Amino acid sequence: MFVVGRGRIGGALEQRSPTPCTVLLRGGDWGEVEAASDPIVVTTRNDDLDGVVARIPASRRPDLVLIQNGMLRPWLADRGLSEVTRGLLFFAVPSLGATPEVGGPSPFVGPRAPAVVRWLESMRLDARAVSEREFREVELEKLVWNSAFGLLCEACDAPVGEVVDAHGDVFARLATELIELGAASLEVEVDRATMVDSLAAYSRSIPTYRGAVKEFAWRNGWFVGLARGRGTWRGGEHHRLLAAVGKLPIGR
Repeated sequence: MFVVGRGRIGGALEQRSPTPCTVLLRGGDWGEVEAASDPIVVTTRNDDLDGVVARIPASRRPDLVLIQNGMLRPWLADRGLSEVTRGLLFFAVPSLGATPEVGGPSPFVGPRAPAVVRWLESMRLDARAVSEREFREVELEKLVWNSAFGLLCEACDAPVGEVVDAHGDVFARLATELIELGAASLEVEVDRATMVDSLAAYSRSIPTYRGAVKEFAWRNGWFVGLARGRGTWRGGEHHRLLAAVGKLPIGR
């Protein structure tokens, strides 16, 4: 197994793996990747993905496993990588060297999903291979949570638990707006009320966590683009809250 990056996630995988794995670092030699056949699990930030892909031989790119949050689909399509394996991690590593905290099974989809699931389960990190439809649903829910609560924590100056309990109406309006946009784009049918309730329940399970607006192009920015395409951008809850925190995007 290859792991790209030695941050909190990459370092934890390297330390816990029962079999040796090769960690690929930005300034290191990646020559051995070409002759191998193991999955290449990329743990870097989204903005580093272009640099990673540039160093992977074309013949090995189908073996990439991307575990980044955010909306990667436009980026993947632009680079001809729509068929790579993807995963969404439902475990957190609070700091470098810390023990992962598992919050649920991490879903994976794509050709290398079974191998990565077996590898994670060997480390007692719950994971499962899912269908494309299932992955899209979980992808939407996690993206809405990251985008909505990052923005609401800033706008309300409060952690996620307080946002849900003290600003529930605002949260429900924003989450519903983002769910509607995302579900239409991803072509999935979801029960909006059920997903809003699920997002709220998860937030109450980690009430002191405080999010922030970050990785804008990969999170909130995707929803901005969808709303602009539908002509519903101005006047929406998302627009109002981004303006309130001074992060309203300029131009298209």
